[in-house]
Amino acid sequence: MKKTLIASMAAAAALAAAFAVAPQNWFLRTYADWLRGKSIGVSLSAEGVVTLAPREDKAEGPAEEFYLSYLTGPDGTAYIGTGHGGRVFRRGKDGRVEIYFQAAEMDVTALAMDGKGILYAATSPQGKIYKIVEKDKGTEFFNPAERYIWDLAFEASGNLLAAVGEAGGIYEISPQGQGGRMIFKSAENHILCLGRDSAGALLAGSGGPGVVYRIGAGGRGQVLYETPFEEVRALAADARGVILVGAGGSLKTRKDEPAVAVPSGQTDVVISVSAASGATAAAPAAAAPRAAGSAPAAGEPGAVFKIAPDGSVSRLFAAADEMVYALQWNESPRRLLIGTGPKGRLYALDGEDKLSLLLQKDSEQIFGLTAAEGKIHLIANNPPGISVLSAEPRSEGEYIGPVFDARLPASWGRIQWEASVPQGAVVQVLTRSGNTAEPGASWSDWSPPYGKAEGEPVLSPRGRYLQMRALLKIGSGRAAPSLSMLQTAYLQANVAPVIGKLELLTPNEVYLKPIDQDEVIWGQERRNLDPPSGQRDEMKFAMAKKVERRGYQTAVWEAEDENGDALSYAVWIRADGETNWRLLEERWTDCLYTFATTQIPDGTYTLKVVASDAPSNPAEMVRAGEKTSAAFLVDNAAPEIKNLQVQKSGGLLNVSFQAEDRFSAVREVRYLLRPDDWRIVFPEDGICDGRTERFSLKAPLPAASDGSLTIWIRDAAGNAATFKTAF
Repeated sequence: MKKTLIASMAAAAALAAAFAVAPQNWFLRTYADWLRGKSIGVSLSAEGVVTLAPREDKAEGPAEEFYLSYLTGPDGTAYIGTGHGGRVFRRGKDGRVEIYFQAAEMDVTALAMDGKGILYAATSPQGKIYKIVEKDKGTEFFNPAERYIWDLAFEASGNLLAAVGEAGGIYEISPQGQGGRMIFKSAENHILCLGRDSAGALLAGSGGPGVVYRIGAGGRGQVLYETPFEEVRALAADARGVILVGAGGSLKTRKDEPAVAVPSGQTDVVISVSAASGATAAAPAAAAPRAAGSAPAAGEPGAVFKIAPDGSVSRLFAAADEMVYALQWNESPRRLLIGTGPKGRLYALDGEDKLSLLLQKDSEQIFGLTAAEGKIHLIANNPPGISVLSAEPRSEGEYIGPVFDARLPASWGRIQWEASVPQGAVVQVLTRSGNTAEPGASWSDWSPPYGKAEGEPVLSPRGRYLQMRALLKIGSGRAAPSLSMLQTAYLQANVAPVIGKLELLTPNEVYLKPIDQDEVIWGQERRNLDPPSGQRDEMKFAMAKKVERRGYQTAVWEAEDENGDALSYAVWIRADGETNWRLLEERWTDCLYTFATTQIPDGTYTLKVVASDAPSNPAEMVRAGEKTSAAFLVDNAAPEIKNLQVQKSGGLLNVSFQAEDRFSAVREVRYLLRPDDWRIVFPEDGICDGRTERFSLKAPLPAASDGSLTIWIRDAAGNAATFKTAF
């Protein structure tokens, strides 16, 4: 029984491959499949399972344009640094938000708190650090020469470290704000972030280009890794000595490539986040990197690297169009959170380096991640928002799949899915369809929910595009459902094949067939279930040798079928003046055809090639397309000589004659007086270009002449004739 079933499945697969008219299936099953859609309150596991995302509770935030920095105090109070108003807000444990400090600068880029609970705020541009002891009571603590301050961190001694940009480096400032000195000067323009490894050593990430440093005693910087990206935006470390690096922005050019010149004096930068309207504040790329909260240009890449204790580096995460903004390492369970933009995705890497999508927000960027009281505080922008993640799943979520393009109008078959649905939980699947690549008003409404996971007909109307949607709801017992596969069948409308180009080679030019590298069954019957595709094999054409063979005409063409059907061809011919086409060949599968012109009368002809998708479709669905060639001449008759006159006069031979050809121009004439060589002769009008040409010549007679004259004539079709006369 098993062998019979396997044989039947193999036969079905062979039939499906041979006949493109057979229904095809569209699957969402792997992590990469699911990631192409939009997740609203659901997570995607590395194994390709959709589950409800962790619960996300919205926290109150100020009505500011952007959130650029965030800090939680030991008592649960939160502080938010904003742009472009230059304000620091405080959110109390009761959730009430109030202005805590107003800076003179545009943006509050970093916040830090010392052991006494005193808040420090860094601003840019014209960077300063403020010491804020209580509401509205802040004083200037440190004013470096550099214009940008990107990060703050306290040392165990109580000294404050400040990462600065314009002339990249790290300052150390005493608790009294005195003696601020640069303990590390980088070769790059900016130090963007600070961190600590498991041994407590200071780490720094730079911008322009993105380099990871370990800062030793005396401010000596050791390069741990030079990334291929423009910026290192975030650093984290685990307890085992592993350093995690979030990098992104434009990929760097090699050192031997010319750099882009930046006009001198252009050093100003405005911290910018893409607003919903699309307006941005631009700055010279060499002056400063995008600040926290700024949005990259569309398509900028990002990556996360792991630096092992032995110094080896491996890439854990990479995205061609997602910038890495923030990292948060959790030791138990071992997990790295990765905040990205512009798709607003929060990824998670587990202890085995398996990547999953934890959640996706409506905001475009997730770039602030802070662990506090066993939860993750998350800040986002475009639009700005603050939320707190919990371990338990949320009560409901939905997944909206990518728009599937059938490439042609299609009929939809059955929809099926695989899900784990505990008692009381719900998984609902819906569809909609349309004929535009982006869903809009012209699309159908979402269908009613389908109820049979094993399959039922799709209710959405016929169209080119289809989208699937899944709704997940938790059960009364708080058991969450999961979805591991979505599938729908579809059948494309059959369209006629198209012959894009039909060309005729010069008469008598043919291709010699190259040795066939495919494994071909010798003597196999023509009626088989795996017919040739009928598509032009460019490799074989490139390998084929073109030679001259008298009496042949070759036609070559290119054809395509949007359904991917196998094609066969019929070749027809019609003489000039005739109304009916005559069939030369049918059920032909090559994209070239050569026929013997010696088997048809001389004259002007036209070829027609008809492409049919009959090998892949039942008779009632067969479609065909055709193309007609330019007129071509069949001329196998040799030219003739008329009115030949030969007269000997002393040492000269006076010769005159008329060369004629019925269809082609006379192309070349030569004569021979032995023992001399062949000599070319031009017509009286100076050029061989007509079907009738007159020739006259006076040829010196060789001393040992045998008394005979030989004339050779060739026409434009390559036909030649030789005539001999005595004198």
